[in-house]
Amino acid sequence: MSERRYWEADLETLPRKELEALQLESLKEIIRFSYDESVYYRRAFDEAGVSPDSLQSLSDLARFPFVDKKTERDTQGVGSLLGEMCAVPEEEVVFVSASSGSTGVPTLSPFTKTDFDEWQDVESRLFYMAGMRNTDRYVHALNFTLFVGGPDVIGAQNLGALCIWAGTVPSERLLFILKEFQPTTIWTTPSYAWYLGETAKKSGINPATDLAINKIIVAGEAGGSIEATRQAIEELWDADLYDFFGISDIFGACAGMCEAKDGLHLAEDHILVETVDPETGEVLPDGAKGELVLTTLRKHARPMIRFRTGDVGYVNRETCSCGRTHARIYLSGRKDDMFIVSGVNIFPSDVEFVIRGLEGITGEYLIRVTEENYTSRYTVEIEKAAGSAEADEQLAKRVSVALKSRIGVKPAAVTVLQDGALPRATHKAKRLIDERSLPVPS
Repeated sequence: MSERRYWEADLETLPRKELEALQLESLKEIIRFSYDESVYYRRAFDEAGVSPDSLQSLSDLARFPFVDKKTERDTQGVGSLLGEMCAVPEEEVVFVSASSGSTGVPTLSPFTKTDFDEWQDVESRLFYMAGMRNTDRYVHALNFTLFVGGPDVIGAQNLGALCIWAGTVPSERLLFILKEFQPTTIWTTPSYAWYLGETAKKSGINPATDLAINKIIVAGEAGGSIEATRQAIEELWDADLYDFFGISDIFGACAGMCEAKDGLHLAEDHILVETVDPETGEVLPDGAKGELVLTTLRKHARPMIRFRTGDVGYVNRETCSCGRTHARIYLSGRKDDMFIVSGVNIFPSDVEFVIRGLEGITGEYLIRVTEENYTSRYTVEIEKAAGSAEADEQLAKRVSVALKSRIGVKPAAVTVLQDGALPRATHKAKRLIDERSLPVPS
């Protein structure tokens, strides 16, 4: 008997019109539920002059107000621990994840038992789409401490894979696990996948030949969707890399790559996506780059209606070559990380695309944004690869020209450092330092 191609074929290949009809039905239900059961949503909808009856089509969602991180912080703890956005009593909540915001106060993301189980079914779908099968050995190398991605390992277990709950153990310990147990799949961040592979080589372990990893799943940073970064990690490990996207405010991974590696399929039976102008909030057409706005269609503990993610990208709703009809999202980076030089919007991912594709450097980099005479400038620090004979001045010029060609604005300077001079990340890498926003020493 041949292996099935999809985890949930009927849903994943549902014709677009039928998928949108399903979304509308779910959207009407969750809007009504939110209005009836959430103190916050009833107040917000009333103030915006909308009600559940205002929604008769998917496009009507644009009439409803946005929510964002500030909404979560302002309403959390008001009236109860979970706050005014929550739409169920605490007795129905079986799990919360948390992310720490700028105030240092964690913003909680609650789940009912049904919410949690459906979330893990989405994880199984994404794992299967990335090629995981019940014959795989899977290492879950993500933080378990309050992190929404921690429980996603259950989705792999439900698929039937042999799961190793490694978490964020020290690199030496993780390499021991990879060598001793010979797992075939691992999930971590792009930065750590690169760091771990380089650390293995320095320890005398060739990740491409001494280990059994043939699938790497990454999330948390834009690198997995940057072709040059993806290819560099794939060559280092001799493995296929698949990018996932998740958001703590909703649930773990909710979009992921298929074998075509052309965007990330969003679980559209659970989440509705819009793209809006970051400044005006105006809904943009598919293909236009803007801020991604997500609406949960089935999550009842805390529905998220028009949540502004802060992630910038665009949407493609055409059927993929893999046969899946669910929309694909293409991510550029975080709105907060974007900076403007000479009128050009620049994301760290734009710089990474160039750096990862050049020879003679390690691929590590750091961007600094400064202001001089009321004009923003950016500089880039890179590392020369060990053994390279190229003069620092020539290397800096070559990198500067490549950045100018790709981005349209050349850096004010490129600083060449020795291999190992820049800090390595064991979770999410800090690639951008905006010195314009740093306090001035007294």
